[in-house]
Amino acid sequence: MFECITCDAVFWDQDDCDEHMDDERHWIECETCNRSFRTQNACNQHMNAVDHWAPTFDCETCNSTFRTQHAANNHMNAKSHWLPKVPCEACPMKFYTQQAVENHMSAKGHYKNYCQECSRQFMNANCLRQHLNSKIHRGTNIACPFCRVGFVTASGVSHHLESGACPQAQGLNRDRIHRIIQQLDPNGIVCKKQIAWHGEHEQDMTYLVTDNAWNGSCWVCYLCKKGFNSPKALGSHVNSPVHNEKVYHCLKRGCPKEFHSLASLFNHLESESCGFIRFEGVQQVHRQLNDAIMGRRTITGF
Repeated sequence: MFECITCDAVFWDQDDCDEHMDDERHWIECETCNRSFRTQNACNQHMNAVDHWAPTFDCETCNSTFRTQHAANNHMNAKSHWLPKVPCEACPMKFYTQQAVENHMSAKGHYKNYCQECSRQFMNANCLRQHLNSKIHRGTNIACPFCRVGFVTASGVSHHLESGACPQAQGLNRDRIHRIIQQLDPNGIVCKKQIAWHGEHEQDMTYLVTDNAWNGSCWVCYLCKKGFNSPKALGSHVNSPVHNEKVYHCLKRGCPKEFHSLASLFNHLESESCGFIRFEGVQQVHRQLNDAIMGRRTITGF
C-alpha cells in the first residue's frame, strides 16, 4: 500500500500514487525553488542544504508565523494582535493611538517638557527651563544693592545698574561699573585683559537719531545696517552696548564667549549653555561680585 504524503489517499501501486500526487500537486515543494519531494524530511534536508527556507513573518503578539506580510497583517487585524507603538514621552508605556497616549500623559503629567506645578506643557527643554527660571517660580529674591528693588535674575540687577536706572546709584553706568571691576580684577578673572580702557558711554553721553537715518522705508543703524520701525527703537539700539567693545569673558576656562556688558555675561551663565554653573549658583557669583565691588576688595575667584 502506498499513501499520498499530503492527503489520506491510499494506492496499491507506487505509479498510481505518484500519478495522483502529480495531478493534485500533492508533492512536498521547496519553499523557494521548483523542486518537489516525496517526504517532508527530504524537502527539509534540501532547504537546509541550500538555504531555501522562505522568509516568515511573525505575529507581533502570538507565536503564529506567515509566508507573507500581508497574511500576517490579516491575522493581526482579525485577532487585534498589533502591538501598541505610540510611546509616552516620559515613561516606557506605549499606546495604540495618539489620543490614548495624550490622555495618559495629561492624566499623569508625563509630557517630556512639562511643569507639574503649573500643569503646563512647553515646546522644548529650553522653553521649560526659561519658565522654571522665571518670576513665577523664582520670585524676585535678588535685590539691587543700592535701592533694594527685587529682581528675578542676576542679569536683571546688572542691567538695572549698567543702564543707570537705579535711583540710588545714578552715578553708575556700564562704563563706570567696568572701571571698578577692572581695578578689582588684576588677574582677568572676569574682565578681558586690555592695554587701556576708554569709556564708550559716559553717563551724560547719548546718541541722537537724525533724519539722515531714514532710508525711505525704515530707520537704519549706520554701523550694522539693521532697520527699525521708529527713531525711538533705533535710539535704544545705538545707545545700548550692542556695538561696544566686548570687555568681559565667560568664567569657564575654554569657553570662547565674550560680552559687551556684565548683564550679558550673567545671562550667559544663567542659560547654563556652557555648563559652567547651574542657574542657582549664578546668584552666589553675583553676590560675591557685588560684595567685592561694595567693599573694594580684589576679585580672587568664584
